[in-house]
Amino acid sequence: MLDVFLAQPGWLASCLLLLGLVVGSFLNVVVYRLPLMMQAQWRRECCELLAQPVAEAAPLSLAAPNSHCPHCKAPVRPWQNIPVISYLLLRGRCAGCRARISPRYPVVEAATGLVTLWLGVHYGPGWQLAGAVLLTWALITLTLIDFDTQLLPDDITLPLLWLGLAFNLSGTFVPITDAVLGAIAGYGILWSVYWLFKLATGKEGMGYGDFKLLAALGAWLGWQALPLVVLLSSLVGAMVGILLIVIARRGRDIPMPFGPYLAAAGWLALIWGEPILQAWLGANGLPA
Repeated sequence: MLDVFLAQPGWLASCLLLLGLVVGSFLNVVVYRLPLMMQAQWRRECCELLAQPVAEAAPLSLAAPNSHCPHCKAPVRPWQNIPVISYLLLRGRCAGCRARISPRYPVVEAATGLVTLWLGVHYGPGWQLAGAVLLTWALITLTLIDFDTQLLPDDITLPLLWLGLAFNLSGTFVPITDAVLGAIAGYGILWSVYWLFKLATGKEGMGYGDFKLLAALGAWLGWQALPLVVLLSSLVGAMVGILLIVIARRGRDIPMPFGPYLAAAGWLALIWGEPILQAWLGANGLPA
């Protein structure tokens, strides 16, 4: 199969685009259902802790129940669930009740497909492509969940950390020693910032999910990439925060998720980390 992809790159591009579109559709399901599953689990645990009866609820998982319209509960047929195409054919509305379907669904599908295709062009067939694709899909999911709920689920961040270490056992992206140090340093950096901020202000500046996400990025990219990731995410987060306060008149005390900026900075460091670092050193007159 690898020989076919090497001989006919068009096959690889087509497969990656289709795979990305399908996975993008699944990521929409994960983004919507995983926080609901977490909340249901927390309710069950609270009821058990307080020795209260657990309220019966319809079972929910990533596989069941089947996709349906949240308004009229009509099931989504297979031909109505084709990534991007079905949305266009349905004109963005439910086939049953004509309720509006969020445009975010096809945007996520298309973006996941195009980014997956671009990674194939950037890396070519090999373990680096497989790792970069898995990391990218996870970062897209975490970004959307954090934007919606300000949660970074352990069900994604912790497997992502171990997966990064597994890929780097053979030095796919960085030597395994750098990956282990990156995981340790990634968690320790934000853990230290969290406690320094809390001791100074009495407030919590970020969540524990941010520690785990930076640890996962350290496991994939090595400890050397962490300063760049922290710098980029802080700069972008600060700029967006200032714009929200000035333009949208958002209150200063309203919490803002930090995970999306960590995810974006980590992805940039994965793809263009070395050129960005070289450009920064050159702009500051430092030896590369």
